[in-house]
Amino acid sequence: QDSPLKAVQMLWVNLIMDTFASLALATEPPTEALLLRKPYGRNKPLISRTMLKNILGHAAYQLVIIFTLLFVALQRDQRPQDPRREERL
Repeated sequence: QDSPLKAVQMLWVNLIMDTFASLALATEPPTEALLLRKPYGRNKPLISRTMLKNILGHAAYQLVIIFTLLFVALQRDQRPQDPRREERL
C-alpha cells in the first residue's frame, strides 16, 4: 500500500500545525499574577476540577451534536425515495 502522504509532506504538515499552535500560545503575554504565583505541588493533579468539568461538558456537547446529525442523516435515508429522482441520476 502506498501512503497518501510522503515523509516530506508529513514533515511540512507537522511544521505548519506546530507553528500555528506555538503562535497561539506565544501571542498572549503573561500576567503579573501568573508570574508571581507559586508553582503547583508535585502531588497536585494535572487536571483541575474546573478543567475536568469543561472537558466533560465539551465532550457531552460534541456527542449530542454528532448523534443528532447521525440521527437526522439516518432518518433522511429511511424516507421512501422518489423513483423519478433515481431516473434522473
